Amino acid sequence: MQVERYANLYANDTQIYGFCRPAAASQLQQQVSVCTDGVALWMRSNWLQPNTTKIKVLWCASNRQQHQLPQVALRVGIDYVTPTTSVNNIGIYVNSDVSMLTRVSRTVSSCFATLRQLRSIRRSTSQAVLLSLVISLVLSHLDYGNATLASLPGNQLDRLQSVTNATARLVCSARKYEHITPRLRDLHWLRVSEQIVSVLVFRCLHDTVESCMASELRHLAAIDSRKKLPSASMSALVTPSSCRTTTGDRPCVLRCCTLASSVTASETLSTFKRRLKTHLIAMILP
Repeated sequence: MQVERYANLYANDTQIYGFCRPAAASQLQQQVSVCTDGVALWMRSNWLQPNTTKIKVLWCASNRQQHQLPQVALRVGIDYVTPTTSVNNIGIYVNSDVSMLTRVSRTVSSCFATLRQLRSIRRSTSQAVLLSLVISLVLSHLDYGNATLASLPGNQLDRLQSVTNATARLVCSARKYEHITPRLRDLHWLRVSEQIVSVLVFRCLHDTVESCMASELRHLAAIDSRKKLPSASMSALVTPSSCRTTTGDRPCVLRCCTLASSVTASETLSTFKRRLKTHLIAMILP
């Protein structure tokens, strides 16, 4: 049974994570405990003290495998930490079933709270100032880390879209039941389902990310067996295959392979962003 583990080190945070099959969960848990012992030993040698009260443990699996996750506490030094159902990783909440439900709920709640405050000053500011406020305080929060929201269920995307719709109505002083599509077109805003298309595609195509990520997204012309096809001259992309119908199709690169060739052929990131937004608005908001 294969067990893999890795670690991420930040200025004030250390993350230890790994993956394995359900049958090897106990083995992985023991190895993680050994890793935490090593981290604690290094900290003590540098006159530091780990704060075990802030340590969280999260096991991730699909809904069908949730019952196979271990429920026993993880040993961290002399303390034991009980697994939780969600954790906050650099501002992004991750659920044990990878549903992102907590992330969506907190984002929607925070954005609507900000909108209620902005509504109270709407008549005291110009539309240009109000637009700047909603972009910096609401839409930026909605867009943060949105690549993790790829291929979410429609009901969760609808909750996020309701924030964009309410923001557009606030800026345009539109009524509650007024059709929102013309307002989004006037503001040049994309729908949430299309905002999730990440510029990671551009970085993959120009080899500015890790090789393991860049290898998942390539032009047809880069494949020897397909160089002679007519589509190879159209900057078309190869869609990565996936063996999972639940969480396997979630990566954003799978969604971004349907972009037009005029977008994927962009030479600079700024050009890519401009062409991407123009293309999507023309396709989604005709």
